[in-house]
Amino acid sequence: MQVMLEPIPWERRATLDNLFQLYVHDFSELWAGSARAELSEDGLFELDGGLASYWSEAGAEALLIRADGRVAGFALVDRRAHSGLALDHSVAEFFVVRKHRRAGVGLRAARALFASRPGLWEAAVAAKNVGAQQFWRTTIERAGARDIEVVEGDGERWTGPIFRFRI
Repeated sequence: MQVMLEPIPWERRATLDNLFQLYVHDFSELWAGSARAELSEDGLFELDGGLASYWSEAGAEALLIRADGRVAGFALVDRRAHSGLALDHSVAEFFVVRKHRRAGVGLRAARALFASRPGLWEAAVAAKNVGAQQFWRTTIERAGARDIEVVEGDGERWTGPIFRFRI
């Protein structure tokens, strides 16, 4: 299977908005018992509008993940450090649709992402998202990263492990 990343131009931001609905849906079970991820009256998740920064903020990028030419997910990259430490790039959000999970799409997309942007990276994972923690641990190692460390979030800026590594 061929996996590619491509920038999402501003004119196609609706594609990211639509994929983000699926992403939030997947996360919604982790937020049970909280006010996060409630549906609005139109049946869509209420989004905070923060996606626009991926077309205006320096170092921020919205990328489409394609598997054999078909839309399979997205990767959002920025320079926000969940750890508060210096970095070059941060995996802000990363999503592969369920159909393409456990088929190597996420691994290939992440490796392509890292290879195209050398430097010091961070990938923060929510404490409750145990599956993603294993995915990132394995993916970072397989991407040939070095200086890998896992920093625990401080509970205010982030709650959960933060993987820091150099590509």
